[in-house]
Amino acid sequence: MIQRWLISIIVMITALALSGCGAYEFRGTVLEPPNPAPELPLTDQFGNAFQLSNYRGKVVLLFFGFTHCPDICPTALGDLKRVMEKLGNDAANVQVVFVSVDPERDTPDLMQRYLAAFNPTFLGLNGDRSVLEQAYKNYGVTVIRRDLPNSGLGYTIDHSGYIYAIDQAGNWRLLWAHGTPVDDIVSDVQALLRNPPGM
Repeated sequence: MIQRWLISIIVMITALALSGCGAYEFRGTVLEPPNPAPELPLTDQFGNAFQLSNYRGKVVLLFFGFTHCPDICPTALGDLKRVMEKLGNDAANVQVVFVSVDPERDTPDLMQRYLAAFNPTFLGLNGDRSVLEQAYKNYGVTVIRRDLPNSGLGYTIDHSGYIYAIDQAGNWRLLWAHGTPVDDIVSDVQALLRNPPGM
Protein backbone atom coordinates (compact mmCIF):
# COMPACT_ATOMS: atom_id res chain seq x y z
CA MET A 1 0.00 0.00 0.00
CA ILE A 2 2.80 2.39 0.99
CA GLN A 3 4.77 1.38 -2.10
CA ARG A 4 1.83 2.23 -4.38
CA TRP A 5 1.45 5.60 -2.68
CA LEU A 6 5.16 6.35 -3.13
CA ILE A 7 5.05 5.25 -6.76
CA SER A 8 2.08 7.54 -7.39
CA ILE A 9 3.91 10.50 -5.83
CA ILE A 10 7.05 9.78 -7.87
CA VAL A 11 5.00 9.55 -11.07
CA MET A 12 3.30 12.87 -10.32
CA ILE A 13 6.59 14.62 -9.52
CA THR A 14 8.19 13.23 -12.68
CA ALA A 15 5.24 14.37 -14.80
CA LEU A 16 5.39 17.86 -13.32
CA ALA A 17 9.14 18.05 -13.88
CA LEU A 18 8.81 16.96 -17.49
CA SER A 19 6.01 19.42 -18.16
CA GLY A 20 8.11 22.19 -16.66
CA CYS A 21 11.07 21.25 -18.86
CA GLY A 22 9.00 21.06 -22.03
CA ALA A 23 10.01 23.62 -24.65
CA TYR A 24 7.55 26.45 -25.11
CA GLU A 25 6.13 26.63 -28.63
CA PHE A 26 5.98 30.22 -29.82
CA ARG A 27 2.84 31.31 -31.63
CA GLY A 28 4.69 33.85 -33.79
CA THR A 29 7.24 33.16 -36.51
CA VAL A 30 10.55 32.24 -34.88
CA LEU A 31 13.90 33.37 -36.26
CA GLU A 32 16.36 30.50 -36.00
CA PRO A 33 19.00 31.18 -35.06
CA PRO A 34 18.08 34.53 -33.47
CA ASN A 35 19.75 37.47 -35.22
CA PRO A 36 21.17 40.55 -33.51
CA ALA A 37 18.53 43.21 -34.11
CA PRO A 38 19.76 45.94 -36.48
CA GLU A 39 20.26 49.28 -34.73
CA LEU A 40 17.81 52.13 -35.16
CA PRO A 41 19.82 55.35 -34.82
CA LEU A 42 16.76 57.60 -34.89
CA THR A 43 15.05 60.26 -32.74
CA ASP A 44 11.95 59.73 -30.61
CA GLN A 45 8.90 62.00 -30.47
CA PHE A 46 10.40 63.93 -27.53
CA GLY A 47 13.60 64.80 -29.38
CA ASN A 48 15.75 62.19 -27.65
CA ALA A 49 18.32 60.11 -29.54
CA PHE A 50 17.24 56.47 -29.68
CA GLN A 51 19.42 53.36 -29.64
CA LEU A 52 18.12 49.82 -29.29
CA SER A 53 21.17 49.01 -27.20
CA ASN A 54 19.81 51.31 -24.47
CA TYR A 55 16.95 48.86 -23.97
CA ARG A 56 18.99 45.79 -23.07
CA GLY A 57 17.15 43.93 -20.32
CA LYS A 58 13.75 44.68 -21.86
CA VAL A 59 11.73 43.00 -24.59
CA VAL A 60 11.20 45.51 -27.41
CA LEU A 61 8.08 45.23 -29.59
CA LEU A 62 8.72 47.00 -32.86
CA PHE A 63 6.18 48.16 -35.45
CA PHE A 64 6.62 50.21 -38.64
CA GLY A 65 3.74 52.52 -39.54
CA PHE A 66 2.49 56.10 -39.91
CA THR A 67 0.07 58.42 -38.16
CA HIS A 68 -2.22 58.94 -41.19
CA CYS A 69 -2.69 55.18 -41.60
CA PRO A 70 -6.42 54.39 -41.79
CA ASP A 71 -6.47 50.75 -40.72
CA ILE A 72 -3.40 48.54 -40.11
CA CYS A 73 -1.55 50.94 -37.80
CA PRO A 74 -4.37 51.85 -35.40
CA THR A 75 -5.34 48.17 -35.25
CA ALA A 76 -1.78 47.07 -34.48
CA LEU A 77 -1.26 49.81 -31.90
CA GLY A 78 -4.61 48.97 -30.32
CA ASP A 79 -3.48 45.35 -30.08
CA LEU A 80 -0.17 46.43 -28.51
CA LYS A 81 -2.07 48.59 -26.02
CA ARG A 82 -4.05 45.51 -24.97
CA VAL A 83 -0.86 43.42 -24.83
CA MET A 84 0.63 45.88 -22.34
CA GLU A 85 -2.56 45.88 -20.29
CA LYS A 86 -2.68 42.09 -20.16
CA LEU A 87 0.99 41.86 -19.16
CA GLY A 88 0.23 43.74 -15.94
CA ASN A 89 3.39 44.36 -13.92
CA ASP A 90 5.47 42.62 -16.59
CA ALA A 91 4.76 45.55 -18.93
CA ALA A 92 7.49 47.47 -17.08
CA ASN A 93 9.96 45.14 -18.79
CA VAL A 94 8.57 45.75 -22.30
CA GLN A 95 9.04 48.72 -24.62
CA VAL A 96 6.82 49.34 -27.65
CA VAL A 97 8.55 51.23 -30.48
CA PHE A 98 6.77 52.69 -33.53
CA VAL A 99 9.01 53.56 -36.51
CA SER A 100 7.64 56.01 -39.08
CA VAL A 101 7.29 55.06 -42.74
CA ASP A 102 6.08 58.60 -43.48
CA PRO A 103 8.85 60.87 -42.14
CA GLU A 104 7.58 64.04 -43.84
CA ARG A 105 4.19 64.03 -42.12
CA ASP A 106 5.02 62.28 -38.84
CA THR A 107 6.19 65.34 -36.93
CA PRO A 108 7.20 65.05 -33.26
CA ASP A 109 4.03 66.83 -32.08
CA LEU A 110 1.80 64.61 -34.16
CA MET A 111 3.61 61.45 -33.02
CA GLN A 112 3.27 62.51 -29.39
CA ARG A 113 -0.49 63.01 -29.65
CA TYR A 114 -1.04 59.93 -31.79
CA LEU A 115 0.87 57.48 -29.60
CA ALA A 116 -0.37 58.93 -26.31
CA ALA A 117 -3.89 57.98 -27.41
CA PHE A 118 -2.80 54.33 -27.20
CA ASN A 119 -0.22 54.30 -24.40
CA PRO A 120 1.97 57.15 -23.12
CA THR A 121 4.98 54.82 -22.84
CA PHE A 122 5.04 54.03 -26.58
CA LEU A 123 8.00 55.59 -28.39
CA GLY A 124 7.73 56.92 -31.94
CA LEU A 125 10.87 57.16 -34.07
CA ASN A 126 11.71 59.32 -37.05
CA GLY A 127 14.87 60.55 -38.71
CA ASP A 128 16.75 61.04 -41.95
CA ARG A 129 15.22 59.33 -44.96
CA SER A 130 18.43 57.42 -45.68
CA VAL A 131 18.59 56.03 -42.13
CA LEU A 132 14.93 55.04 -42.25
CA GLU A 133 15.31 53.34 -45.62
CA GLN A 134 18.20 51.31 -44.25
CA ALA A 135 16.02 50.31 -41.28
CA TYR A 136 13.22 49.20 -43.64
CA LYS A 137 15.72 47.11 -45.57
CA ASN A 138 17.24 45.60 -42.42
CA TYR A 139 13.85 44.49 -41.11
CA GLY A 140 12.38 43.48 -44.48
CA VAL A 141 9.69 46.17 -44.37
CA THR A 142 7.85 46.99 -47.59
CA VAL A 143 7.16 50.73 -47.95
CA ILE A 144 5.41 52.01 -51.09
CA ARG A 145 4.03 55.53 -51.50
CA ARG A 146 0.72 55.62 -53.38
CA ASP A 147 -0.64 58.96 -54.61
CA LEU A 148 -4.29 59.82 -53.94
CA PRO A 149 -5.05 62.62 -56.44
CA ASN A 150 -8.69 62.91 -55.41
CA SER A 151 -8.03 62.99 -51.67
CA GLY A 152 -7.08 65.78 -49.32
CA LEU A 153 -4.39 63.49 -47.92
CA GLY A 154 -2.44 63.61 -51.19
CA TYR A 155 -0.92 60.18 -50.70
CA THR A 156 -0.89 57.12 -48.53
CA ILE A 157 1.73 54.51 -47.68
CA ASP A 158 1.32 50.81 -48.37
CA HIS A 159 3.49 48.92 -45.89
CA SER A 160 3.91 45.52 -44.29
CA GLY A 161 2.22 45.09 -40.93
CA TYR A 162 4.43 42.79 -38.86
CA ILE A 163 5.23 43.27 -35.19
CA TYR A 164 8.81 42.32 -34.30
CA ALA A 165 10.05 41.02 -30.94
CA ILE A 166 13.58 41.80 -29.78
CA ASP A 167 14.70 40.00 -26.64
CA GLN A 168 16.55 41.30 -23.57
CA ALA A 169 19.94 40.65 -25.17
CA GLY A 170 19.08 42.61 -28.31
CA ASN A 171 18.32 39.59 -30.50
CA TRP A 172 15.52 39.65 -33.06
CA ARG A 173 13.55 36.57 -32.00
CA LEU A 174 10.03 36.66 -33.43
CA LEU A 175 7.60 38.36 -35.72
CA TRP A 176 3.83 38.30 -35.70
CA ALA A 177 1.66 38.83 -38.76
CA HIS A 178 -1.05 41.48 -38.75
CA GLY A 179 -4.13 40.13 -37.02
CA THR A 180 -2.31 37.71 -34.68
CA PRO A 181 -4.53 37.29 -31.59
CA VAL A 182 -3.50 39.50 -28.68
CA ASP A 183 -3.38 36.53 -26.32
CA ASP A 184 -0.85 34.80 -28.59
CA ILE A 185 1.42 37.84 -28.50
CA VAL A 186 1.04 38.10 -24.72
CA SER A 187 1.92 34.43 -24.30
CA ASP A 188 5.04 34.77 -26.46
CA VAL A 189 6.20 37.91 -24.66
CA GLN A 190 5.71 36.23 -21.29
CA ALA A 191 7.82 33.31 -22.51
CA LEU A 192 10.61 35.69 -23.54
CA LEU A 193 10.42 37.40 -20.14
CA ARG A 194 10.53 34.07 -18.30
CA ASN A 195 13.54 32.82 -20.22
CA PRO A 196 15.94 35.69 -20.91
CA PRO A 197 18.98 34.82 -23.04
CA GLY A 198 21.79 33.29 -21.04
CA MET A 199 19.48 32.01 -18.32
